[in-house]
Order: sequence, then structure tokens, then C-alpha cells
Amino acid sequence: MKRFQYYKVAACSPSVAIGDPQANVRSILAVLKQLPADTQCAVFPELCISGYTCQDLFYEDLLLRESKSALEELVQNIPDNQVVIVGLPLAIDDKLYNCAAVCFNQEVLGIYVKTYVPMYNEYYEKRWFSSAKDLKKNATIHLCGKEVPVSNQIVFKDKATSACIGVEICEDLWVTIPVSSRLALAGANILCNCSASNEIIAKQNYRKDLVVHQSAACYSGYVYASAGPDESSSDLVFSGHNLIAENGSLLAEKTMQDTNEYIVSEIDLQHLLHDRMHFKTSMEEKEESTLVISFTSKPIDTIDLKRTIDAYPFVPKQMEQRMERCQDILRIQAQGLATRLKKIHGNSVVIGISGGLDSTLALLVCHEAFKICHLDPAGIHAVTMPGFGTTDRTKNNSHTLMQLLQVSREEISIADAVYQHFKDIDHDINQHDITYENSQARERTQILMDLANKYNGFVVGTGDLSELALGWCTYNGDHMSMYAVNASVPKTLVRYIVESFAFKAKKEGNQPLCDVLMDICDTPVSPELLPPDEKGNIQQKTEEVLGSYDLHDFFLYHMLRFHEEPQKIYALCLKAFPSIKKETIQKALQTFYSRFFAQQFKRNCMPDGVKVGSICFSPRGDWRMPSDASRNLWLSQVKAIQND
Repeated sequence: MKRFQYYKVAACSPSVAIGDPQANVRSILAVLKQLPADTQCAVFPELCISGYTCQDLFYEDLLLRESKSALEELVQNIPDNQVVIVGLPLAIDDKLYNCAAVCFNQEVLGIYVKTYVPMYNEYYEKRWFSSAKDLKKNATIHLCGKEVPVSNQIVFKDKATSACIGVEICEDLWVTIPVSSRLALAGANILCNCSASNEIIAKQNYRKDLVVHQSAACYSGYVYASAGPDESSSDLVFSGHNLIAENGSLLAEKTMQDTNEYIVSEIDLQHLLHDRMHFKTSMEEKEESTLVISFTSKPIDTIDLKRTIDAYPFVPKQMEQRMERCQDILRIQAQGLATRLKKIHGNSVVIGISGGLDSTLALLVCHEAFKICHLDPAGIHAVTMPGFGTTDRTKNNSHTLMQLLQVSREEISIADAVYQHFKDIDHDINQHDITYENSQARERTQILMDLANKYNGFVVGTGDLSELALGWCTYNGDHMSMYAVNASVPKTLVRYIVESFAFKAKKEGNQPLCDVLMDICDTPVSPELLPPDEKGNIQQKTEEVLGSYDLHDFFLYHMLRFHEEPQKIYALCLKAFPSIKKETIQKALQTFYSRFFAQQFKRNCMPDGVKVGSICFSPRGDWRMPSDASRNLWLSQVKAIQND
């Protein structure tokens, strides 16, 4: 696929011969040959040229000379257009330092020197190595025929991409303010750690959490390469625990059980740039004294994407995590509504129940909110309003659900009122157009609003995030309420939240509630505004008109979370949904962008509603956009995709 702004990185743990730099260089080169050809940066462990566990052999001038000579040999043989970062001991101005050499196209661009040298428990590094704090200002070392800068305040900027590489060594990450934090403030977005972290019980998980958190704190990619099991086992075991993370997400991991010598993945530089621009406070502090070394790589137009593209970015894959997430969302929704009730001293709400997923979730939220407020569920006035498209299945599920939750329930048919309305506006009832549909939606909203006055309560909205994105709601109909509890919950997640409540009900011994909720989950998504078929089944299925909500939620996440362009979203969608035809995705993409821009006016006057995730359309919060913004740029790119 097209590269876009992906930057392919590798974390490597080659075999090590302790005290044999030439053998180690051969191992490093062997791993480099195995890496994908489009790898742009490869990171190797701490002191990998000499071996980390040489101990007093580090005093041997022979070892130091051979390590330096081996580095120069390595530099002459690394693949073109690839940054290679390796660890080695270097003597600089009468002191010995634990260093990382950043190499590119037959030269050493610069040397990073370890800042924090541990001297506790099993670590004894200060016996041999000095801290970068002892370096002279503007220090250099002669390597490969030139003077090379040496510092712990140094980053490497690729002019051909937006990659800016910062390096730290092992302990530099484990301190209160990691070196990589300062490097990120100096512009580094690819943070690399050459490490030799030994393995003890529970350290693996701690190390992983540390790396993932640092990638999030710095809005960066993080490549962690640790020494492997060939290091000395006199007192310690090294596992070659390698990690690649991006902005709080783990992309790839190698543990002790894995026999591979490397892992690869891609860092999305566009994602990092977006978040650094968006979350400005994270980058307000600047590191002005950092040395910037520039280099220019050759552009690579395509990439073999190794990282996983999640088809359902709003929905956790693991069931246990998904259940926990769904319960958390429901609690947030319920707390928002409960707080609103307390603030206005309310004890009554009105909600329309269709037997579909959205209204079911909203009713469950109301029920939980009333529990929080210690209110009688009879104060929840649930109303089912059958119309021309209502089926027995949804109607029966509505009544069963209301009864099991012990809320106040009513059934008010909208047929006569809508018939009269058609007569008033001179509309043919047999003409099943947008007027036919929206008249029903607005009649239902009028009933709910007037009942709210009658019961001294307020109307709880049921529409979800995906419907707001596409404008799939009737303006001043189901579009309007007095508090919209589902407003930031995407359609693909609504089903799982209802399902999680069903499992909870089953666990608590309420099988009837579980059964009705599961049947609602299995019901096709429909506004039920057109008459059912001859067998009484739902005829109007939303996804047959709009396209799959699976696709629309995928588009929505990538556009609104990272502001990616249509071409990239389409390429990622092909990878995420390999079984869906290109033409189907292209059609859905056309629908998404057409409706997203055209329907902004509905979002600009949406009611209050609690935010539960990273994407929200509230005009008072996350999303501000003029209703008359042009969609031409986006649709022209969609058209180019279709014509390709």
C-alpha cells in the first residue's frame, strides 16, 4: 500500500559473544539482512558490540579498540537508507562511556551517551562508566574519518520524512524524568532505547507498562531493544524483551519464549503529529539546547504494513476487556444523567422505546441513573409509539423490557395523528418519501415533549454517535431531546453495551431480562418508518440504505480521531476488512463524506449529552464546524479512489 506517513522500525536482539566485537558485528549484520527491505530504523541492545556483561574486561584497551574498529566495519556494511542504532563502550577525553552510535549510509551521525548510570542491586555500571553529565561541552570523537558529535542532548532529524529520532539507554527511561521526555520536547517522535534489562519475576509487565506509558506521555513511537539470553548468566538472565509502542498502544512485542531475533512494526507519524498539535499542553516546554543532526533518506513510496489495523476501533477485542469497557461506559452515561437529575431536583424522565438497540440502551441508562439517585423507577415514563412500520417483534420487546425494568409504561399510537397531519399538509399516504418518514418521527417527539410537561420531567434522547455523524435522524424529531445519553456512543459499541447488561442480568438470575435484551441485539437496525413486508418483518433496514455501520464507524474513528484523509482511510479499510469488496467500501465512503458535511447543521444544535469516549460532536466541546463547509476536497479524493 501507499506509505502515507508510516515509519517502519525494528527492535533487534542478535546473538552475542561476550568480548568479541567482530563476532557481534557479524550477528548484527545477519539480523539486518533478515529485516524487511523497507525498514527505516533498526535498534539494537545496549553495548551489543562488546556485550553488556563484560564487567572488568571494559578496562581492557584491546576490547575498547576492537569495539571502535568493529563499529567502523559495521557502518561500512549496513544497508543503504536505513538508520541503525547500536550500543558500544567508547573512551572519550579520558573517561569511559556507555554509548549508542546512530549510523546511516556508511557514516556515524552522532553518539548518544548514557546519562543515568545505575549502581544498585545487581547493577555495578559506575565501576566502569561515567555519566554523560561528565562530558565536555561540544564533545566529539573521531570515527570513520570524521569528528562525530557526542552528547546526551541530541536528536536526529530526517529531512525526507517527519521522523526525528531520539535515543536513550536503559536506565535513562527508569528515572523520574526520563531523557526521552526531554528529547521529545526537542522534537523527537521516534524514541529508541538500547537496553540490557535482566529478567526477574514481574519485571516484564512493569517494563512493558513503562514503555507504553512513555510513548503516550511523549506522543511518540517507542522502540525498545534489550539484550538477549546469550549475555552472561553468572548472576543474571536476559530475555531479549523487545517492544514497539505508539502513543499508548503496544504494536509489537518479543518475550523470552520467542525465538525470533527481531520484531518490526510501523509508527504512524501522522497520528503523532496530529496529537502533538491537538494536545498542545504536552509540548509547551521546549528544549532549546538540544543538538539537531539532520540527514536525508531516500523516499519510499510504498510499504508492506505489518501492524494490525483494527476493524472495530471502538470495540475491545478481548471479551473480558470489552465487558469491562461496556460497563464503564454505562456507568459514565448513568452518572451524567444522575447528576443532571440532582442538579435540577428532578425525579421524572420521559423516553421513547422502539424495541431497537439505541432506545434500549438509553432506558438501561435511565434505570441505572435512578438507582444512583435512589429514585423510584416508576419515575421513568417509557412510551412505545407504534406507527406504520412497527413490527410485532419490536413492539413486544418494548413492552417486555419496560415491564421487567418496572418503569411506568404507555403505548400511544401515532397513526391517527399522522393521518390527520398528512391531510393537513395534503400529502398522499401512499407516497412513502421523506415526508412520510419524518412526519412520524416528529409526531413521536411532540408526544414525548408534551408528556414531559405533563409529568414535570424531561425527555431523554436515544440517538447515538454514528447517527449524528451521518445525520441519520430527523431534524427536530428524534434529533431533539433535553438530555442525550447516547450522543458519544458509536453504533458498533451500542450492541455490546446492551449485551454486557444482558450477561450481567443472567449472572444475577434474571434470565427473562437477558433473553429480551439478546433478542433486541439480534434485531436488524431500522427506524421502522416504512410498512413491514407481507410476513410482518422489518422491511426498512438502515444498513441497506447507508451501508454497514461497521464501515461507517471505521471511517468515523479514523477521520475524527486522527483526521486522516480519505485515501489513507480507504487503504486501511481494505486491510481491516479484506472480505468486503472494494466497490462496497468505496460506496460507503462516498455516503459517509457526503452526509457528514451536509448534516453538520443537526450537530450544531444538538442537546446536552455526556461524553464517554475520545470522539464527541458536541458544539460546546469537541467538534466545531460551519454548517456550510465545502466537502469538495474530500469528495474529490473519494472520486479519485473510485476512478483508480
